[in-house]
Amino acid sequence: MARPVKLRCVAQLPGAGFFKPAGVPANLLQGVCLSVEEIESIRLKDLEELEQEVCAQRMHISRPTFHRILGAARGKLADALINGKAIQIEGGNFGLTESRFRCNNDGHEWNVPFETLANGLPLSCPICASMNIQPMPLPRFGFGRGHGRRFRRGR
Repeated sequence: MARPVKLRCVAQLPGAGFFKPAGVPANLLQGVCLSVEEIESIRLKDLEELEQEVCAQRMHISRPTFHRILGAARGKLADALINGKAIQIEGGNFGLTESRFRCNNDGHEWNVPFETLANGLPLSCPICASMNIQPMPLPRFGFGRGHGRRFRRGR
């Protein structure tokens, strides 16, 4: 039985969830799907120009795992750019640096750090100690664990 995948820490969600070549209808395109953690690896390594060890530490994963995620992301991006495919960003196994929660009993909202979520510690409202809490939703444009693809699957 395989070991469960660790949550990867993501500092920010990308500003858009879908990219395509200009002038071609999306339903005629093949596409590639990048996970949110793959986009985070590109952001840290290629945009912020950090060393892989630092990138891995920021995402709370090992350096070899970071290298595999980055390699997969770069391969998908190269495929999309060279072969004129759409790029959709969705899903993955990630947690934000801080996640917002709301108590269903008293309406109190608070932030929970990534480390608490990754360690699987039980959560309760800091005001009333109720376990009747829920996470606040993420922005709704392609993120999450669903697979609502808008194009023919290519890779």
